[in-house]
This record gives sequence, structure tokens and C-alpha cells, in this order.
Amino acid sequence: MGSLEAKHIEELDALVLGAGFSGVYQLKRLRDEGYKVKLVEAGSDYGGIWYWNRYPGARVDSHAPHYQFSDPELWQNWHWKQRFPDHKELREYFKFVAEKWDLRKDTYFDTYISSAIWDEEDGKWVITAKDGRVFKSTFFLPHTGIAASRSIPNWKGISSFKGLIVHSSYWPHDEPDLKGKKVAVIGTGSTGVQLSHAVSEVAGELVVFQRTPAMPLRMRQVNYADDEEPMPKKEMAEFFENCHDRYWGFDFELLPKNTFDDDEATRQATYEKLWENGDFTFWLGTYSDMLFSPEANHEAYKFWREKTRARLNDPRHQELLAPTNQPYPFGCKRVPLENGYFDMFNKPNVDLVDVNQTPVVEVTEKGIRTTEKEFEFDIIVLATGFDAVTGGLTTMDIRGIGGQTIKDKFQKKGPSTFCGICVAGFPNMFFSNGPQAPSAFCNGPTCSEIQGDWIVDVMNRLRKAGLNSIVADEAGEKTWTDHVEGVAHSSLLPKAKGWYMGDGIPGKPRATQMYLGGVPNYKASLGSSVSRGYKGFHFEGLKVE
Repeated sequence: MGSLEAKHIEELDALVLGAGFSGVYQLKRLRDEGYKVKLVEAGSDYGGIWYWNRYPGARVDSHAPHYQFSDPELWQNWHWKQRFPDHKELREYFKFVAEKWDLRKDTYFDTYISSAIWDEEDGKWVITAKDGRVFKSTFFLPHTGIAASRSIPNWKGISSFKGLIVHSSYWPHDEPDLKGKKVAVIGTGSTGVQLSHAVSEVAGELVVFQRTPAMPLRMRQVNYADDEEPMPKKEMAEFFENCHDRYWGFDFELLPKNTFDDDEATRQATYEKLWENGDFTFWLGTYSDMLFSPEANHEAYKFWREKTRARLNDPRHQELLAPTNQPYPFGCKRVPLENGYFDMFNKPNVDLVDVNQTPVVEVTEKGIRTTEKEFEFDIIVLATGFDAVTGGLTTMDIRGIGGQTIKDKFQKKGPSTFCGICVAGFPNMFFSNGPQAPSAFCNGPTCSEIQGDWIVDVMNRLRKAGLNSIVADEAGEKTWTDHVEGVAHSSLLPKAKGWYMGDGIPGKPRATQMYLGGVPNYKASLGSSVSRGYKGFHFEGLKVE
């Protein structure tokens, strides 16, 4: 510790990392409990991914009123303008939350944490920011979420391009002029789907580069007048309470029957009704076996395929965007929502490149050269996603007992955690919306509150007992990891190549990134550990005061 003594060290009970839903909720809850806590954020304001996501078309696809905190002080005084709010409205919401909860006095923005080292002698975390500031904290709570580390393709010549090249989550705050420009969008995940359609409205030419077709659902947007709400305020308290006990953290559940329990006519009518909702229910509120049975999944895909092909004029586009042969199980890659994505391919200024048929050879000064031709562009947008779920943790130098790093541990076989909330060998470190938790299979604010409340409860119990550290044990971690993998492999999830399974990042082990067992089962697992005296944990270096 000698090298640190000359520096100013801020002593804390807890340091919270990340100013998205999880981070701001954690700050609020811990401060209410009397802890000395600070929140640090690499961006310049609140919002988490919504601080960074400001590309054209960016909006949440969890429909209102789901995507907000359950605190009545907030929802009683907030009005959503749209059923699916855009990035600007979401940043306004976070500003509203920050004011109501008085968060700014305990937040450090523009603060990138480069390392967090567990000091075994002191039983504290020594956390260092890139600008040299140092924090010593009993608890380290890195709420980095599932999309904190960008993925950039390693293409030959990528630095030679003379125009603007930008990752979608680093979209310039000073909006670039796209009108009449030649634009490339690389990627057709949820970001690529949203961004491409918005760009097609203004660009002179748009070329979308696709590796794997997305399977988006139609978004039924609603604009709310000042006197309109997505749900009556008098129903909201019960609504949020129910969300905490529903499978996906939403107010809807899977249907209590399997696909072929219904005859053909009833099944088609059910699909049609779910489709007309214009939200996630065709994916997450459908037949119970859709994500588990290949035959059931194919039935859903056929319905989706015919709906999609009906909107495409060009047979080539029909086959590339909604293939005759199902390319992967429906719903086992992230399902976006769209509002005009497929229709844009009927425009003469929009083209589609399948990089499987004509791979990218290199980026040139003028644009992108494939095996077929060179395309000239003014702007290249990389909608190439993230080192999802684990990347926010592994890009920092986090070292636990014996100097073990999170990166090395996760690099061996993939993420291994206890209940998707902490890691064996890393005392007093808890996170939310991370690996092996429901995360992307749960409405974000719902999981943020469930996990944030559990973390506060652990800290309160330690404080009451006069103990200073808690750490998950290897046996409990293995039991949870085996359970997560078991649930995933009972489903069709591993049959799709995507970030749910850790695919797409060179050298990253293929492993299940999230828990597919649902919020009620997840809550039960957390509660079971507590009720059995924190089974799955042990206490090291504890001092009774």
C-alpha cells in the first residue's frame, strides 16, 4: 500500500460502477440505508446504454409502462410520450430520476475505472480510475450491464477509410449530416435494424451488410397525448408487483399450453393475435414449447417468414431476409422490433449485401471492397454489437483473492458465477444484469430492482452481524453454472450462433451467458441461499467488531 499513501484515497462503504438502471437504483437504495456510497460513470450523464445509444432510430423495445422504476414517487409524476420511447425520452427520464432521487451529489461522471484490486490484508477493494483517482471501498458493485464493451471488426485497412467511420454506440453528439450521403451499415442485430431504417429515410444510398438475417417483429408504436397513459395510474402499483413475479419480468407470461395442443386454425389465430400486439409477446408470450421444441419453433418461424416475405417485392431479398430454410431457431438470437425495416428494401436507394456470399475483403480509402466489387461510402456505421454480458467486467483489471483476475477466470470455460450476482474468489463484489442472471431475458428495470434489493439485504446482514466480507464458494458457483447450462441445453438456445452463447468475439469461450429459467426461479434461488444461512457462501478474514 506504500505507493498509494501519497495519493488522496476516498474511503467508501461501497463504490457503484455504471449509471444505468442498476447503478442508479443501487446508489439510491444504499444511500437510503445510510451507507457512504458513490456512483462512478464513464459517460457524462445518467442513462447507461441510453447515454451512449443516440444513433438514428434508437429506442427501447420493451413497451411502456414496463421500462421504468417501480417507485411511486417516479411513475406518479412521469408521462411517457410513446409506447416505445426513443433514446432522447429515455435520457429525459433518467434526468427526472436523478432530480427526484437527488443523485448528482454522489455521482462522478467521466470516470473510467481501470482496475479494482482486493486487498486481502485490509479486506477492502482498492479501485483506481484512469485519471489516477483512487477509492478504497468495502464493497465493489460493478453494474456494467450486458453492453459495455464494443466489438469492432478486425478488417484489413479499416483505419484507411477517409470518410466517417463510427460504432453505433459512439454516435457523435453533434449529429452528422446524412442527407444525400452514401452510407454503409454493418450488422443486422437490433441496433442495425433500427439504425438502417432511420438512415434509409435520409441517405442518398444505403447498403446494409448482413451476415445472419435478423428475425424482428413488427413494432406497434403508439403516441400518447398529454392526457393519455399506457396504463391507468391506479393500476400501476399492482402492475409492478406482478412484473417481479412473472417469467420475463413483464406483465405477460408464456401460454399454458404447447404449440400442437391447438389445431391448425386455432394455432394460426393465436399467432395472429400475438402478432397484432406489436411487441415481444409473439416471442415471449407464445406457446410454452416454442423455445424448446424444434417442431414448435419451426411453426412460429413459418408464420414469421410468410408475414415478412409479404412485405418484400424482390425474391432475392425475400430469400436473404426470410429464408425458405430456417437459418436458426426463432427467438434464440435477440429478437428486435422494427417499424419499416423490411419495407425499406423495396426502395431503389437501399441495397443488401450478404457477406457469406460476397465476403468483405478490406476497407479502402473510399469504402468497402467485397469479393464482388468495391462500394464507395461517405459514412460507415459499425452496428457490430458488443463483447456482450461479460465484456463490461473483463475489460477492467479486476483481481480477487490471490491476484486471480475475472478475465482469466472467465476465459477458461466462460462465465462462472453464483446466481449471476457474484463470483467465487472475489469477496464483497456484486453485480446485476450480468452473466448467468436472467439479464437479456428479463425486463431491465425489473431485474435491476430484484438484484439491487438482494445486494442491499446482504450488506445489511453483514453490518448487523459485525462482519466485513462475504464470498461465494467454488461448490456453490459450480452448482449454479451447471444449472444455467442445463436449462440452456434443454432449450434450442445453443443451436443458434449469437451473443447469448458468447459467439462473435474471437477467443471467447462458447458458453451460456444468461439464465433462461425465468425470474420466479431466479428469485427463488437467491432466496433459498439466504434462508439456508447463505448456503453457497463462506466468510473469510471476518472481524467481529
